[in-house]
Amino acid sequence: MQKRFALKLVAAVTLAAAVLSPVLAQEKVKFASIVELSGAGASSGTQFNNGLQMAIKEINAAGGILGKQIEVLTNDTTTQPGVALALTKKAIDQDVFAIFGPVFSGSINVSMKESQKAEIPNFTGGEAANITTQGNPYIFRTSFTQATAMPKAANYIKAAKIKNLAIIYVNNDFGKGGLDMMKKALAGSDTKIVAEVSTDSGQVDFSAPVIKTKQSNADAVFIYVNEDESARALRELKKQGWNKPMIGETTLTGQKVIDLAGDAANGAVGHVGLTADAPIPALLNYKVKYSRAYGHETDHNGIKGYTGVYILKAAIEKVGKFDRKAVANALHGIKIDAAKNPGVLMNVGFDDKGDLDRESFLVEVKGGKQVVVAVLPPLYAANVNAKVGDKAAPKAAAPAKK
Repeated sequence: MQKRFALKLVAAVTLAAAVLSPVLAQEKVKFASIVELSGAGASSGTQFNNGLQMAIKEINAAGGILGKQIEVLTNDTTTQPGVALALTKKAIDQDVFAIFGPVFSGSINVSMKESQKAEIPNFTGGEAANITTQGNPYIFRTSFTQATAMPKAANYIKAAKIKNLAIIYVNNDFGKGGLDMMKKALAGSDTKIVAEVSTDSGQVDFSAPVIKTKQSNADAVFIYVNEDESARALRELKKQGWNKPMIGETTLTGQKVIDLAGDAANGAVGHVGLTADAPIPALLNYKVKYSRAYGHETDHNGIKGYTGVYILKAAIEKVGKFDRKAVANALHGIKIDAAKNPGVLMNVGFDDKGDLDRESFLVEVKGGKQVVVAVLPPLYAANVNAKVGDKAAPKAAAPAKK
């Protein structure tokens, strides 16, 4: 009797589990974080992943997306494009709804072909212009494309009346893309590029590049390498007595670079798409939350990972269901209001290629800190929205062609 009861109980439990398991499975949605947690891109990838994880924790605590909790599968590319490709294939096999990363342009250019074939939305912090010019409807940036960022940086160079400019760049997709876009942005201006100094990804010794820069008799140097290398370049410039303007983009003036470069970073000026030091309450609040969570300062990569998750959440909620293709379609041309979607931190819009546009910032490193000296409008806007203490803030770029 007891044996028959036990068998019936087991059968009932098994049947209940079979009925409930699909329901339980539907209560979660899987995202993949495929980022550089080691190798030359460890600083960038770790920050990006930290921001992503923080956003997911917040969203889950608030009830998830359309009632589903997010499960994130985290993987390290070791900053190798081949590894990134293999991990993307693995994520596809795991039936993830979306992929975040890689951050490095060389890796995303390789791996995104697989996410495109699988019709999976793929977010990246990579800035190389060619990422979004290949007709991939499933790739989206959480950073500016170089085609948007470089004209803003060039505006500062032209406004500063720099006649002769040297450019130190990293010889990969990221660096070469930035060089090409800067040359295009300065074409026809009074600024002449007198030296193009190539360096390697992960380069340790910057003595030779700095010597070449000095020998060019440039009035200023534009530095476009990754974060760790930026710090090495700044230290070498100081060591060799460089006392002329040091200009760059996001990778030159981040807090990680400042911490590594020390006093050598002071005076560096850069256009940055994102900074937690901006005079925007949502960004300042994010900075505090990140520091409490991880015990160190955030950089732009952390913000890219954080906002990327909230951008995807806004698109999913707009569609009203977990449909990868419909969500990707919705992201093209979407305008997201930060007042209604606080996690995106700033008003943001996407074009038909997956490139975003929003306000950005001109910063200068002063006393070991990144100080915002001007708030610049979206590229399509006509005038600078606000100035923060810099009378020589550059004018906005011309409206973008649609």
